[in-house]
Amino acid sequence: MLMGMDSSSCLPKICWLLLAAVAVALPDGGHSGTQVKVFDVRKFGAIADGKTDNSKAFLNAWNQACQYKKGVRRRLYVPLGTYVVWPVAFKGPCTGPLTVTVKGVVQAPVDKSTFSLDHWITFQHVSGMLINGGGTFDGQGAAAWPYNECGCKYPLPTSVRFNFVNNTSIRKISSVNSKHFHFNVFASNDLEFRGVRIIAPDESPNTDGIHIGDSSRIRVADSVISTGDDCVSVGPGSKDIDIVGVHCGPGHGFSVGSLGKYPNEADVTRLSVRHCTMVGTQNGVRIKTWASPLKSKAYNFSFHDITMTNVLSPIIIDQEYCPRGGCSKELASNVQIKDVLFSKIQGTSASQVAVNLICSPSFPCKNINLDNINLAYTGSKGNVKSFCAHVIGGSRGVQKPPSCI
Repeated sequence: MLMGMDSSSCLPKICWLLLAAVAVALPDGGHSGTQVKVFDVRKFGAIADGKTDNSKAFLNAWNQACQYKKGVRRRLYVPLGTYVVWPVAFKGPCTGPLTVTVKGVVQAPVDKSTFSLDHWITFQHVSGMLINGGGTFDGQGAAAWPYNECGCKYPLPTSVRFNFVNNTSIRKISSVNSKHFHFNVFASNDLEFRGVRIIAPDESPNTDGIHIGDSSRIRVADSVISTGDDCVSVGPGSKDIDIVGVHCGPGHGFSVGSLGKYPNEADVTRLSVRHCTMVGTQNGVRIKTWASPLKSKAYNFSFHDITMTNVLSPIIIDQEYCPRGGCSKELASNVQIKDVLFSKIQGTSASQVAVNLICSPSFPCKNINLDNINLAYTGSKGNVKSFCAHVIGGSRGVQKPPSCI
């Protein structure tokens, strides 16, 4: 085991990845007993002038590193400087583990012709990757946010996508001002984000920090997320998700969903959010589902030891989610929510209703438990309150506001 590494601090498959990648992470010339082949993007024609399109140079460097001969550690290296890169997909499979070390700034274009794509940087069909270096992915979102309003022809690109990626760690990397989501994880397993920094203005639309869907064993740890939408959003098909030691704010909080919008959505299960802080967010911890006939389940969630400061709606289950209005009042959600624990949640609420649990009359929430909730209302309208509808469960310990279960 590496000196100073606690085996309990990383997912099992990610631990071996970090051990395997130590040689790659060493500075040039460092001795680790294993040969390291460095692929510097500058040697493939990349120019750090903040205006040249370097996508071809980056892609050529990736392809050479990815397919380099087996048995040799390889590293794709982005040195200091600002490198404009137009939309590009880095595809595998590769012949072995690969480290991507970003020291500089990788910057997105602001040309409107790129706004119609759903991605800027994509990693696809890759296993055994470490992304590190302390560098930044700059989405230059301010140029695109005016096109984010519903009905515009541009879907806007996510900054960094991980599609079908396994056994990968993203460490000490920043993402700023994404046009849409900062990171999107799809159909991937055993990924860890640790020490990442995600920044966008609180008014920037749909700039979720990390969105997870159809993926398992994903961890977000010891990170700072300050953005204009959900800090972390967990979509259909997600399981074994661990969010620990994350500071969230501003933003819309930690969200499950929305669920029940599309046919054949897979269940969401085994989510843990713990030891986190939230400051000035619109929501705290939230589960949201559409009132629709589409069935699925969301279960086995734990939200534990979360400190909230001036959070508008700290604890929410919303099974009447309809953000733009126009939803039928005749429909009820068919998503079954059950086995959810909210424990040791403390701090201050910016609204009088600090606990708001609105479940479905067709599928009432089951086994919802409140354990030591201590939330003070910072306003002047009266005492802090809770509200429940169609909830089955219990409460124990300190209950401020008084429990409605």
